[in-house]
Amino acid sequence: MKTLALAALGLITLTGSANAYDWGDRLGNSREAFQERRIEHAWRRGDLTREEYNRLQAEQRRIDELQRRAMRDGHVDRYESAQIRRAQTEASRHIWQESHDGERRRGYWHRRWW
Repeated sequence: MKTLALAALGLITLTGSANAYDWGDRLGNSREAFQERRIEHAWRRGDLTREEYNRLQAEQRRIDELQRRAMRDGHVDRYESAQIRRAQTEASRHIWQESHDGERRRGYWHRRWW
């Protein structure tokens, strides 16, 4: 009975520790999702032109490709992780710059009635 209880406890411990490590944070997926929301929000507000929006989306696709290449061997080493982090930091800066540069997309929904 004791061995069965110990085996069950060991199984629960191993399962819990395996799920505790979040690979999404290691690859920056939560940060990437936040950047996607920032881009979409700036687009909806009209702070991005179509060219800026397309350029920022292309940059996000390049970061996705970096992540796919990093996970190709099933392990993300610290150099790959640092490269992804640098790319995301640069993308974050680009999102801020493009949404605050004063260029605005004009359309029917952005016209003022007065």
